[in-house]
Amino acid sequence: MTLVSGKIGNEYIVLEIRLEGNAKRRLEALGMTEGTKISILNNKKNGALVFKVRGTRLAIGKEIAESIAIKEVISV
Repeated sequence: MTLVSGKIGNEYIVLEIRLEGNAKRRLEALGMTEGTKISILNNKKNGALVFKVRGTRLAIGKEIAESIAIKEVISV
């Protein structure tokens, strides 16, 4: 599952960031690393995806969001 297919309001864990170069380094510098919990705040199917990671709201484009593998956090 990729970040684009996530549902608004749900929490996910980042499994893998399949990007190269500056984009990957920038996301890691902002706190988005493998194993990090994120929650999706807004997902415009034709544009930006807004999510919260480590208390910070970030927005990324659809192409970058398609390169981030996630899994849903199952609450008990």
